[in-house]
Amino acid sequence: MRITAALATVVLALWPGPGPGPAQAEAEAEGVRFAAPGGADGACVDAPLEFTFPARPAPGTAGVIEVRRADGSLADRVEAATAKADRKNIGQAVSDTGLPHDFSYESIMVEGRTARVHLHRQLDYGQDYTVTVDPGVFPGYSGSWRFSTRKQAPRQPRHLTVAAAGTGDFCTVQGAVDAVPLGNTRPVTIDVRPGVYTEIVYVREDRPHITVRGAGAGRTVIRYANNDLRNGDAALRESGGPADVCPRRVLETSDVHNCWRAMFGVDAADFRLSDLTLHNTTPSGGSQAEAFRGNNERIALDRVDLRSQQDTLRLQGKGFVSRSRISGQVDFVWGTGTVFIQDSVLESTGPGYISQSRNDATRPGTVFVRTRLTRAPGVPDGSVVLSRSAVWRFTHSQTVFIDTVMDAHISLKGWLIDPDDCAKAPDLAFWEYGSADPAGRPIDVSQRLACSRQLTAAEAERWSDPEFVLGGWDPEKKG
Repeated sequence: MRITAALATVVLALWPGPGPGPAQAEAEAEGVRFAAPGGADGACVDAPLEFTFPARPAPGTAGVIEVRRADGSLADRVEAATAKADRKNIGQAVSDTGLPHDFSYESIMVEGRTARVHLHRQLDYGQDYTVTVDPGVFPGYSGSWRFSTRKQAPRQPRHLTVAAAGTGDFCTVQGAVDAVPLGNTRPVTIDVRPGVYTEIVYVREDRPHITVRGAGAGRTVIRYANNDLRNGDAALRESGGPADVCPRRVLETSDVHNCWRAMFGVDAADFRLSDLTLHNTTPSGGSQAEAFRGNNERIALDRVDLRSQQDTLRLQGKGFVSRSRISGQVDFVWGTGTVFIQDSVLESTGPGYISQSRNDATRPGTVFVRTRLTRAPGVPDGSVVLSRSAVWRFTHSQTVFIDTVMDAHISLKGWLIDPDDCAKAPDLAFWEYGSADPAGRPIDVSQRLACSRQLTAAEAERWSDPEFVLGGWDPEKKG
């Protein structure tokens, strides 16, 4: 089937009944429906363009999609040949050298019968556009459509809403983040409505004081398969080189490119995230793939569900996590920061290591209080360690588990160091207190790593205070 209509003018399909609904600009030509999500006032400037086919389309490797303004000038161009590994700047990212950093991403993504085209940049407000699709992009189909964007930017930049269907201020989380001014000094709340958002999100250092709040874990889901092979050291050693080095590097020899591989990356201080799911969809064995990376001071996560396989949560600076769920297999809580995690579930999805702290002598590492260590079906007994450290390099690694419920997948030795020689780890702080099995019985710690230690009750009480661990920051303080 081939679309032969020269132009299908977009109409607005409004949701019946009072109040806002999932209105969007849409048009259909010979069985293929085009949509630019938005409301009655026009399409979102940040929305992916959607093409829904009678059957699942098979993207081609030739041809282009062009978006042109009313005066005929080119606004964007997506080439089918490079769609799987396209490049664009996300969040106005800038490397440590001051040069813009472009992320690798997929500009054409197919799910079911719908193909979404993710443009390289936001469109302009109050503009009429024409979209033209060459026949090689989706073999057997071609066509042209028109749509208009909404007239103006949101009038309340301190409270923004995101809705994939187009009923908010923006259709993507990154679109809302980009609306926060550089050098921001005031609190900004971004409410993300229920839906699935397939995107990489990046918050640069000079956009502090942002809160991103979903409608509940499982209801608001942000997902993407970002990883080291796509955007980290493995990808950028050859293509990027020194020009793309990470900003705010903590470990000079390690943090060269690995900041870009997180699905949701934050280099700004005073950032809060709550009530949503972050899922890095990189499969097992697909390299390091953070669901969330926070690299600054006073980063707080509450009621979030973080999912990946390797390096799920990475926190540097000072971080706080409460009432959340973190899933992974290898080092799925890690980083150089001082981190306090309480009242949360840590699920092992396979044999491996829960945490790896790389703090130095100047700051505490990671403290877990009242957490539950669970496992996915099929994870063997004794196949997971609480934490590991290369003590030849990270001499002061500290990980503390207090009042932890542990299933039998936790190894009796509990901890792992490299080299496996306690004489070479005099400053190691692998501490534990009050560990119990799911039935409430005390864990047998007689076979724990010799240089790990059981805390006293007084020590455990002190280290259970987040304000003490976090150096005076009280993340639960109101106001």
